[in-house]
Amino acid sequence: MRKSYRDELVGVFGTPIDENPTVVIQEAAFKALNLPFRYLTIEVRPEDLEKAIDGLRAMNMKGINITMPHKTKVLQYLDYIAGDARLMGAVNTIYVKDKKLYGENTDGKGFLLSLKNGGVDTVGKKVVLLGAGGVARAMSVELAGAGVSQITIVNIEREQGQELVTLLNENTSIKANFVFWDTEYKVPEDTDMLINGTSVGLYPNTNQKPNIDYSTIKRNMIVCDVIPNHPHTLFIREAEKRGCRTFDGLTMIVNQGVLGFRFWTGMDAPVDVMMDALKKEFGII
Repeated sequence: MRKSYRDELVGVFGTPIDENPTVVIQEAAFKALNLPFRYLTIEVRPEDLEKAIDGLRAMNMKGINITMPHKTKVLQYLDYIAGDARLMGAVNTIYVKDKKLYGENTDGKGFLLSLKNGGVDTVGKKVVLLGAGGVARAMSVELAGAGVSQITIVNIEREQGQELVTLLNENTSIKANFVFWDTEYKVPEDTDMLINGTSVGLYPNTNQKPNIDYSTIKRNMIVCDVIPNHPHTLFIREAEKRGCRTFDGLTMIVNQGVLGFRFWTGMDAPVDVMMDALKKEFGII
């Protein structure tokens, strides 16, 4: 039997893209399971997205991750979109089946998997979510489906925040409300979970943290950050100072990768291998 020199191709489209660490976890997983897959980190500008999707088809790729700023625009180029992704209005993972492109959103699913693995019960919880962009939309929809009772969306863009609140109130069973973020935000005392769903703290601006009154964070709150560059963000550090249990962006990005791996290969991902690879990349181990 002749040896095949061809690898199956997956990857990520976005801009900026150079600092996206997903290649680290996916390549480690492919190597661990001896799979002939390669993960490509590809810069795609907004005006070239349609051509890039055509290229995905033309090169018979197995799928692609979609990151900023393409998560919404890409929907128009897909054959099928999962119901929750359509409700969110954003896709971050595409897989190919029978030459058709299927869109999924694993942002919120990866986050919920982190909470589940950490033994956190979301039912009946009151959540404060900072931000209303693509990641925040995905997280809020998934949290609504996971039984939280209330979500407060705090956002600096009024229209964007109100739009997300309307989406939640009209399409889910939770109570959602909006707070315009034009000054230092004070976290309500009855908050169960505080989440940074913004890009504040993202590389290279690692010296920044969301504009909130950190003295209003209480010990009983669960505090989460979606930022995937070195996970010990200033936001997380402030919460830890106050004795809060925290969840960082590292576990979220690995769990997203686990879901994407399954879509592309049909196999269960080696989670520990992926986590260790990312920790090593960030100098944590």
